Amino acid sequence: MNSPKTTLDLSISAGFIAVHPTAPEMHKRITSRRQRTPADTAKALDGLPFTAVYDILRLVAREAVERGDTQRAIAVLSDLELHLAALPEAEAGHTLDIRAALMQVITALYIVDDQQSKGAASAAASTLHLLARAPRRKDAPFMEVLASLLFDLAILHSAAGEYRQAERDMEKSIKLYERLAKTDPERFASTVIDALAAATRVYRDRVRQAELLAHYQAATVLYTAEMKAGVEEAADRLAESLTAEGDTLARMGRHREAIQYYTRAMKLLRHIEGEELTLRQLRLSRALGEAMLRIGAMKDKGVHLLNTMLHKALKLNAPDEHARISDLLDEAKKPWLDILGLWHKMFPK
Repeated sequence: MNSPKTTLDLSISAGFIAVHPTAPEMHKRITSRRQRTPADTAKALDGLPFTAVYDILRLVAREAVERGDTQRAIAVLSDLELHLAALPEAEAGHTLDIRAALMQVITALYIVDDQQSKGAASAAASTLHLLARAPRRKDAPFMEVLASLLFDLAILHSAAGEYRQAERDMEKSIKLYERLAKTDPERFASTVIDALAAATRVYRDRVRQAELLAHYQAATVLYTAEMKAGVEEAADRLAESLTAEGDTLARMGRHREAIQYYTRAMKLLRHIEGEELTLRQLRLSRALGEAMLRIGAMKDKGVHLLNTMLHKALKLNAPDEHARISDLLDEAKKPWLDILGLWHKMFPK
């Protein structure tokens, strides 16, 4: 069992969305039986309104987080979704909405579980694919699941320092919650306030990130001047500053600029350390390849570079870098993980 974790102020957090009055009692009944199969759970949930089912799922997730048992909760909820997916009515109506809600809650659990971005991205993409089954939806279940998903993704992007994308996710989420609050203020009015507060925190973090970038830019200018003046170790410090500047630009979504800084840093490192690949150069090459993946016209070059570095990582006995590069290459093969493109197309105007 994992150690207890917090919900990181996600959509499954207590008090974020007002709970349907029947949800707590039904949650107790469902969870009181230990050896309950997915079919048993589906039968117990049958006939309940969507909001009650959604709240029960959130309660299950929240209790799992409090117990430090997120992996088991992910497995249990995933089994329930698989059971529902096999039903004749799986692709429409209430059952489809429940499946989307399940995947959204699973996404949140992945985020809580040591912020597993890979599992969260996959679950989020599955949620969006389910929501996209019927075009041009603007009903309450659709908007609530999408708003909650985008809110949680904003928290995930923010935790990764990707504040620009976090702001975009949060902005869309708030608009959806505001629409929901107009028809159901008792359930969503406080949610809008909490989401606005979270958006303010993201904005402040983005401002601090911009200030940090300015600091690295100033350091780059200084170390460049020192290197030209022949100051000892200035080149090494310049390479570090250029890499940090590239990392910050990449987190800000400015990947073309990041590539320029990574390339300059790589030239310096090869001058300092020689042409034989070092662990430092491997890490920089991985960052360069990742930035290339984010630019459509450079994706193939990024894949080629990462494939080359994958073999180099084995030779350098760098298992962490090897695992990270493998994940990036796996992600590059799955265009359906482009969750930003998905929600941009389906967001109701």
